[in-house]
Amino acid sequence: MKAAVYNNPGPPAVLRYVDVPAPVCGPDDVLIAVEAISIEGGDLINRRSTPQQSDWVVGYAAAGTVVAIGENVRDRSVGERVAAFDMLGSHAELWSVPATRTWLVPDGLEMGQAAALPISFGTAYHCLITRGGLREGETILIQAAAGGVGLAAILLAHGLGATVIAVASGGERQARLTALGASHVLDRLENDVVKEVLRLTGGDGVDLVIDPVGSTLQASLSALAPEGRLVFVGNAGGGELNVELWQPMQNNQTLHGVFMGALFERPAVHGTVDELLRATAEKRLEVVIDRVFPLRDASKAHEYAETAKPLGRVVMIP
Repeated sequence: MKAAVYNNPGPPAVLRYVDVPAPVCGPDDVLIAVEAISIEGGDLINRRSTPQQSDWVVGYAAAGTVVAIGENVRDRSVGERVAAFDMLGSHAELWSVPATRTWLVPDGLEMGQAAALPISFGTAYHCLITRGGLREGETILIQAAAGGVGLAAILLAHGLGATVIAVASGGERQARLTALGASHVLDRLENDVVKEVLRLTGGDGVDLVIDPVGSTLQASLSALAPEGRLVFVGNAGGGELNVELWQPMQNNQTLHGVFMGALFERPAVHGTVDELLRATAEKRLEVVIDRVFPLRDASKAHEYAETAKPLGRVVMIP
């Protein structure tokens, strides 16, 4: 089968489109003929990490049709359309993943959207509701709001009746975020985000911050109201995750770290993703796809995802 692989960590150019052996479907797995691959932030980070073996296939998320099932699998069948998540291997024509990390794709849902939804919307929901406890009428600050998790958080928070302050750069992207439900969009290159947040909230600060960047954590805390909640998820900005904790202690603020990983297999989280897939198929939610590349151009797709400031997910088609 064809796959995008790398042997040495580095920039997008390390990816090569080559023939590799097809994966083996384990007893608890399903083998998927991949139809759409979502490039996730973790894929870009992992590509810069030392691979575990030669011709390493990176990739967290994809959707496709089940072509084989393991002997222990009872709730999946050959021919079903599924979205899937795992820690590696999605950048390929075939992908073997645990059946517990798959979701049935409802009729009417495009496979690119199905591939991009579980990680972005599942993570956003967990951050907003399960950990963040967002309620109607509250105000939320979303860092890196033009990314997959950020866009999902805007849509979900707006649907809950929250006031959304989003951070993103570029006039076209800012207009799009406003159309998706952001009440205010701040450009961190042109604004002091903390000052603007305090101005917009009458000096109170926001009730909740969702921060997938990492390097913005101190600013996120400074924009938070007393007894507010900060949920930090990922480290897209790179570097150390360092914050001064005296202020949040004095202000009785709560910090929640989120790393989804195996959480997707928990029944409550898994069921939430099922509902989000149904909502998207019924046009109650929108999964924003910025651009689609063929898998053979994986290096170009990664380059675009890293440098072009896409609005939403970048998808590849085998």
